[in-house]
Amino acid sequence: MADRQSVAARIAAARHFLFVPGNRPERFDKAVSSGADVAIFDLEDAVPPDAKDEARGHVRAWLDASTPAENGSAMLRINPPGTPWFAQDLELANHPNLAGVMLPKAAAGSVLCECAAIAPIVALLETAEGIATMHEVAATDGVERLAFGTIDLALDIDMAASDRQLDPLRLQLAIASRAAGIAPPIDGVTPDFRNPEANEEAMRAARTMGFRAKMVIHPAQLAPVEAALRPSEEEITRARRIVEADKAAGGSAVALDGAMVDRPIVERAYRLLADAER
Repeated sequence: MADRQSVAARIAAARHFLFVPGNRPERFDKAVSSGADVAIFDLEDAVPPDAKDEARGHVRAWLDASTPAENGSAMLRINPPGTPWFAQDLELANHPNLAGVMLPKAAAGSVLCECAAIAPIVALLETAEGIATMHEVAATDGVERLAFGTIDLALDIDMAASDRQLDPLRLQLAIASRAAGIAPPIDGVTPDFRNPEANEEAMRAARTMGFRAKMVIHPAQLAPVEAALRPSEEEITRARRIVEADKAAGGSAVALDGAMVDRPIVERAYRLLADAER
């Protein structure tokens, strides 16, 4: 594994996290070369119980044959604590050619600390316990980012409702991430990968709540995510005008188009322009 500081920076900057089933080795190279910022070898949901050990072997073989430069940003989603496969998955998590681990069913406690001591962690919050302890999870050493497991959470709390009803929890994840000083959170999967408009709309909505990345299940979802995270020309133009007005005023509050522009608005403009250059 590369040094943890560079790995953490890579995870923090990632916009999309593409899952590839661990029992489909013929897809590994395609996933890594797809353009996804992070490819996640999935040993959990994508793999049936009777194929878990075989999938772990496929992933290990691929990692053994690769180098950090070749695999880019490869992460591993292991099976949750308490399952028969957790211990062996965690052993593989220490592989030198992995950038880190996505921990499903994450919650505060000793197991999270144990995992974070082995590899950089993206903590997947998808249970009531995980949501209830999100601030402690985000503040745990070695946790680089929070991810929102919307589908599993809805199941855990027996929620039969639209995804938008989870928006209050999205805001909480963004606040927990900011308070802990880690990168903005990662939004959950949009199952319909054949609908680019739905994928872009979902990411755009999450972006307004402080999210800056999304988990995806197909390469076709990468471009819609990028489009949603990219500021519009109108937003960029206004941000530039705000920055220019701020510089001309020497940092003092200034009026623009009949509205007061103070420091929070100026800082948001600078941040938006930085996002536009990514």
